[in-house]
Amino acid sequence: MITRAHSEALDRQDPLAGLRDEFLLPEGVIYLDGNSLGALPTITPERIRSAVDKEWGEQLIRSWGTAGWFEMPEKLGDRIGNLIGAAPGQTVVCDTTSINIYKALHAAMALRPNRKVIVSEAASFPTDLYMVEGAMGSAGAAYSRRLLGADGDDLADLLDGDVAAVLLSNIDYRSGVVHDMERVTRMAHEAGALMIWDLCHSAGVLPMQLDASGTDFAVGCTYKYLNGGPGSPAFIYAAQRHHEDARQPLSGWWGHAAPFAFERDFRPTAGIRRFLCGTQPILSMKGVEASLDVFEKLDLQAVRRKSQELTEHFIALVEQHPSCGALELVSPRDADQRGSQVSFSFEHGYPVVRAMIERGVIGDFRAPDVMRFGLAPFYLRFADLYDAVEVMAACLDDQVWHDDRYARRETVT
Repeated sequence: MITRAHSEALDRQDPLAGLRDEFLLPEGVIYLDGNSLGALPTITPERIRSAVDKEWGEQLIRSWGTAGWFEMPEKLGDRIGNLIGAAPGQTVVCDTTSINIYKALHAAMALRPNRKVIVSEAASFPTDLYMVEGAMGSAGAAYSRRLLGADGDDLADLLDGDVAAVLLSNIDYRSGVVHDMERVTRMAHEAGALMIWDLCHSAGVLPMQLDASGTDFAVGCTYKYLNGGPGSPAFIYAAQRHHEDARQPLSGWWGHAAPFAFERDFRPTAGIRRFLCGTQPILSMKGVEASLDVFEKLDLQAVRRKSQELTEHFIALVEQHPSCGALELVSPRDADQRGSQVSFSFEHGYPVVRAMIERGVIGDFRAPDVMRFGLAPFYLRFADLYDAVEVMAACLDDQVWHDDRYARRETVT
């Protein structure tokens, strides 16, 4: 039987315990939603204030040069590249995840012009599937889509000489299942297809080696485990071997070879900068910059170890509690196959999550019945998980789904 005292002992032994001081966390709140929006780093408010007061307020337009605003997409991209196993010059911070998926898809499709099939996953986050639809519809050719889990249970069954690209999430957003990046990329390449990875739920908590795995393109966001702030810009990775021939469809002036020559016709620049489009959100990028100052102190292997320990602890706490017996584990039991989240299915999951939030434990819900908890190793404690399960059990005992306050669906779940 795991006790709170045992959980507190684990916290005392935690080599990452000091990281909690790097984040601003409200008193009385246990935050288990780091896979939707990461907590605020303590240095971020001052970094953004300085950008507003000094760089914008005093330097005005000069800050595009004096404060390095113009180079921020590449500089931040290289710093993220260091976290995802990408050599410099292959990653830029820009735009949104959806826009970058669209760019990557079109670039991959153009590199395989005689192939007219895109493979994705039925359980992908919807924006990935929507962008596949959009890219196929705008490509001007008869493309089709195959979905892992709908058209076949094995990726090998979906791969053949017609497949141009494979787009998969490194970690499933509902269940937390981790795809084997190296094995899947190799399978795609053996079929002659290009591999695109969605890293939204893995960047910052899962060590990876994009270059070594042979990944062609990857995209990800910075507001989840990377703690860049709400709506902070995404990133896109393109392997250097594709830079000369890759073309993305959003030919904006920041991707031009000479943006301040103001030429009439588009001429793509060399390198990763050709994946840029328009003027970037500098104030939001300052949030990413501040967060990366924290992340560059971390050993991602140690982060991964704590992530696995936290998720193991949480599962054990839920399964030992007699009031939680109706919850069914959705996430893998094997910690190596599980991201930094734990998900349970329960018929009344939505009202339980809503009631937990009201009682100070913030998780989230994913339709149709998944109670999802993102365990950020940087600031979460083992004792927090013990307390969270006690709140969860109390909500189950109280049968909160009979209360209309909790059963009524809000716009954002």
